[in-house]
Amino acid sequence: QVQLVESGGGLVQAGGSLRLSCAASGRTFSSYFMGWFRQAPGKEREFVAAISWSGANTYYADSVKGRFTISRDNAKNTVYLQMNSLKPEDTAVYYCAASKVPRIPTMKNEYDHWGQGTQVTVSS
Repeated sequence: QVQLVESGGGLVQAGGSLRLSCAASGRTFSSYFMGWFRQAPGKEREFVAAISWSGANTYYADSVKGRFTISRDNAKNTVYLQMNSLKPEDTAVYYCAASKVPRIPTMKNEYDHWGQGTQVTVSS
């Protein structure tokens, strides 16, 4: 079982940066693919980024490619999302999630464990 706690959200102006963190409990963190999703008001939860067990492989939604970077530190049981050049349309609640599927997962139903979310608001 993995419990996930996100932090690092907040209010930022367009063009600014934020780094989200997701701390995981449990000794098997390094065996999970990790992902970030986001959900804006009135919209479906959407995939943002994912990272493999070792961190060697990453995958991004087209909307964030080149601006966001996902990384992980297995020694600290933590996954990060560095968000640069933020836009108002990035405003959402951001969730981290853990998956046991044997490939980089991009669908919500491929993830087994979810955090409670952290709010990111980008003002124009």
